Amino acid sequence: MTRTSQPGRPMVRSFRLIAAALTLLGLALGTALPAGAAEPAPAQTIWRLLDYVAVDYAGAVADGRVTSESEYAEQAEFAASARERMAELPPTPALPRLQDQADALKAAIAAKASPAVVAGLARALGRDLLAAYPVPLAPTAPPDLARGRALYAENCAACHGATGHGDGPVGVTLDPRPVAFSDTGRARQRSVFALEQVIEQGLDGTPMVSFAHLPAEDRWALAFIAGGFAFTPSDIQAGEALWRARPDLHALFPNLEALTQASQAALEETVGAHDAQALLAYLRAHPDAVMPKANDSLAIAHAKLGLAVEAYEAGDAKAAGDLALAAYLDGFEPVEPILKARDGGLMTRVESAMGAFRGVIGQGRPADEVRAQAQAITGLLTEAEHALSPTAASDASTFVGAFTILLREGLEALLIVVAMIAFLRKAGRADVLRHVHLGWTTALAAGLATWAVATYLVSISGASRELTEGLGSVFAALVLLSVGVWMHGKSQAGAWQLYIREKLSHALSRQSAWFLFLLTFVVVYREVFETILFYMALWAEGAHMAVLAGAGAAVLLLAAIAWGLLRYSRRLPIGAFFAWSSGLMAVLAVVLAGKGVKALQEAGWLDVIPLAHVPSVEIVGLFPTAETVAAQAAMATALAAGFAYNGLAAKRKGA
Repeated sequence: MTRTSQPGRPMVRSFRLIAAALTLLGLALGTALPAGAAEPAPAQTIWRLLDYVAVDYAGAVADGRVTSESEYAEQAEFAASARERMAELPPTPALPRLQDQADALKAAIAAKASPAVVAGLARALGRDLLAAYPVPLAPTAPPDLARGRALYAENCAACHGATGHGDGPVGVTLDPRPVAFSDTGRARQRSVFALEQVIEQGLDGTPMVSFAHLPAEDRWALAFIAGGFAFTPSDIQAGEALWRARPDLHALFPNLEALTQASQAALEETVGAHDAQALLAYLRAHPDAVMPKANDSLAIAHAKLGLAVEAYEAGDAKAAGDLALAAYLDGFEPVEPILKARDGGLMTRVESAMGAFRGVIGQGRPADEVRAQAQAITGLLTEAEHALSPTAASDASTFVGAFTILLREGLEALLIVVAMIAFLRKAGRADVLRHVHLGWTTALAAGLATWAVATYLVSISGASRELTEGLGSVFAALVLLSVGVWMHGKSQAGAWQLYIREKLSHALSRQSAWFLFLLTFVVVYREVFETILFYMALWAEGAHMAVLAGAGAAVLLLAAIAWGLLRYSRRLPIGAFFAWSSGLMAVLAVVLAGKGVKALQEAGWLDVIPLAHVPSVEIVGLFPTAETVAAQAAMATALAAGFAYNGLAAKRKGA
């Protein structure tokens, strides 16, 4: 086998020959993976063997004759090893079929079949293998290519050369020689996924060691850098022009997974050699281009709105309702955070219109009315497309968005937490304060965990987000109802010091202290959860310093508000304090009742009955649907009844 064309080898850290010698010695002695690295899954090792057969077999056989005995022997060995390693795979219904495919591949190599036939068999087996035994096929976010270039210079350039020609100062001394990533013939066969697998696992029989100790995002960044050396700047420019001029090509790369698995040779079958080379050159240099954009998401909303109207006109109201909900959750909800930051009024109008659309479908209104509502939404979505365009963004708008989001979302939680802290201080129960502080700090930690999960592990769906917000709001509203009525009752009572001294210590038992923890956690986590999702959207738009500056300014203002409220609350007479606090709790209970029901409607848990003449005022939780208005009315009625009862009870005691 001619090792000068093998990809991915060798990547060693030092520019000195002694480092390469030590690496070879370590391999000869069976050195284990670096500390912290895990052995690759059997399916990954098998896939890598198959990938090498698909690429290297052409150098061993031509026209039914062996052209390189050593190369041919190695291809046969790789195919046999892949078949043997299948015994390590967990049994699944697909395993017997995979074994049959592996046997067919071995037979084709033994029969000296053409490279095209062998490559086809190896590729098909590799695809079916990963389908049956999934492994991560792409990074969770576009790789940091600047980081990748720095890692390449540190770990790879000594062997592979600064420009990927395989001519690094250490590489020229090695046997076998390291791969030249700039070799266009070999590069057209290689996917970024294949390169990442070699980086993760290393390559037996060569100085290429495993780099599994690197974080996954670093390995992917290295793979994208290595996969770009075969392309020229003019290739990248041509690819960018093609990507912009041919939106139909975007369907070939709906996500990062499609990009990491694409090879130029395979892409040529669809778009031709010239366009395949240009497209991969551009997309490997700009992997963020394949990420869903705002207009892509809104296109989903447009499409599903149209399908919903068609289904309704065909008499299938249930399918129409499902499509209307999907138009919101799949099409509009993903861009809602960034639109709220740029144009909150437009976001509210779109949200209300889409809720009304689901409402007229649910009420069985005439088809003309349903179509008219869909057309109104289409016009609003067009406005949203303009608001979300890159030209509409600026550092100033990003700062304002980050500032207002955190201030708005944080103020509700802050008012509740400050009220509880002030109450406990008034009552002389500083020992219970730790439960409140534990509640909000735990909520912040849970929020950070949510960010990590949403960023690196899963994508939080629109329905999950709305359910979290909705159920949290409803729970908090019900708790605030009871707390508000209780505080109002105490504001009617006399002999406060006696009450606190004799009763409050019993009222605030260990169980109720943990209840305060739960209330604090829920109200703070609800706001943290929503804020994090908004900030993730803002961060993805760039202008990171503006985001941080806006967040910092909001934190400072919230801290000043908290300090002022706590300082003022100390001066209030105890009766007045409870009167003000009960009023605050009542207002927040009504607000959260409306917001909670609205979120449950958006998640599809509750029906929507639009109210044409009710305005949408998010700050007070008022939305133009019968369900949200009814929830707020019911909450206000319950509070009024509780307050009235407290007044009558106080009068009876006074009498």
